[in-house]
Amino acid sequence: MPEAGGRFVAACVQMRSGRDVTANRDAAVAGVREAAEAGAAYVQTPEMTSLVERSRTRLFEVVTEPEDDPTLAALRETARATGTVVQVGSLAVRSGDRIANRAFLIDGQGEIVAAYDKLHLFDVDLPTGESWRESATYTGGACAVVAETALAPIGLGICYDLRFPALFRALAEAGAAVLTAPACFTKQTGEAHWQVLQRARAIETGSFMISAAQGGLHADGRETYGHSIIVDPWGRVLAEAGVEPGVILAEIELDRVTDARTRIPTLRHGRDFRVDRVGSAPPR
Repeated sequence: MPEAGGRFVAACVQMRSGRDVTANRDAAVAGVREAAEAGAAYVQTPEMTSLVERSRTRLFEVVTEPEDDPTLAALRETARATGTVVQVGSLAVRSGDRIANRAFLIDGQGEIVAAYDKLHLFDVDLPTGESWRESATYTGGACAVVAETALAPIGLGICYDLRFPALFRALAEAGAAVLTAPACFTKQTGEAHWQVLQRARAIETGSFMISAAQGGLHADGRETYGHSIIVDPWGRVLAEAGVEPGVILAEIELDRVTDARTRIPTLRHGRDFRVDRVGSAPPR
């Protein structure tokens, strides 16, 4: 359980990142500073903070190793200057001959305390004709991460991870009081599923869900849903954005985690089981 009585203000920076890494970096820094000035102790940016780019060729021309990434360096300095915990929703960074979709958790001294590579890759064909094959460019992660911070233990997820409840349950069972899924959700799937998935993950685990998002029409032609969101452990939406870039804030009261998990202790009631497939298959 989280420490009783803990509370802090959390913020999501909603963005519309394009192909200009410098412009995206500056927008992220400005958003974190705006949130910090409004009282946030924890600020999260979206998936693909520094670059939204569908072209594999263009992506490889721009991305760097993490230690050389200008957006990561700027946000580390911003975290240090403002004293805020900053979760970089994700950056595209080089990982050998491929690219990792990697989140970074930065403390108030500007130090990287955790990194997480997106586990589940978005390989889908949508009814609108949109087709996505993240696995053609990105390498999936292999390890879930709970980051210990001065504010709360935070479980890291990214976008498509949101559709895999076992991941978020495992993070909560490992001690996370705050769960996250910063995203670059498509408009079509976001309209159908974004809020209900965020609320479900919060309710199932008795945790806060905090998810910053990309929103609007991007330079590479994709359209994202936006609606950055903060949900409490009872499934109540504390703050939600629209489509435009901006900042949302909400107070995080960790006692609500303890209360929700005490009232409905599903994390303690889970049981191992097997699945038996029974009956006769119809003739072919």
